[in-house]
Amino acid sequence: MAVKIRLQRHGKKNFAFFHIVVADSRSPRDGKFIELLGSYNPNTNPATIVLNAERALAWLKVGAQPTLVTRRILSYEGVLLRKHLAEGVAKGALTEAQADAKFAAWKAQRDEKIAAKKTGIKNETIAAAKAAKAHEVEVNEARAKAIAAKKAEAEAKAAEEAAAAAAEPAEEAPAAE
Repeated sequence: MAVKIRLQRHGKKNFAFFHIVVADSRSPRDGKFIELLGSYNPNTNPATIVLNAERALAWLKVGAQPTLVTRRILSYEGVLLRKHLAEGVAKGALTEAQADAKFAAWKAQRDEKIAAKKTGIKNETIAAAKAAKAHEVEVNEARAKAIAAKKAEAEAKAAEEAAAAAAEPAEEAPAAE
């Protein structure tokens, strides 16, 4: 029986999330599976991955084949690295302590990258909000200036008409005498 580690689609149209499952390769995509290993949500930034790494490693060791996307997810989570290091320990190329140290160093570096990406996204969001606020202030000031100019123009025109109206009755009155 060919066993695959693959994704099982859930969610609604244009907003899918996936379960990471171990299934017989002959079963349908969203059908029967052997074991649920975790979930993958690509809708968040960065994508949310919840994975039982120990079980995934156990399935890889007994010959389960990941699909392309799940291979990338397993690599991102360090499961493939752990498998590689475990094979090195089994061959005698490394000790268990060396393998654990290499994995811990890789994990720390990966966590730093993820934290940097999250802070970068947060800073971009804050900068975009500040830029939008500054643009809104500029637009409001331009509108206020335009309204003040129209109001001043209307007041000047009204004062001009009032002066013209005050001058006209004075001219008419002597003519009537």
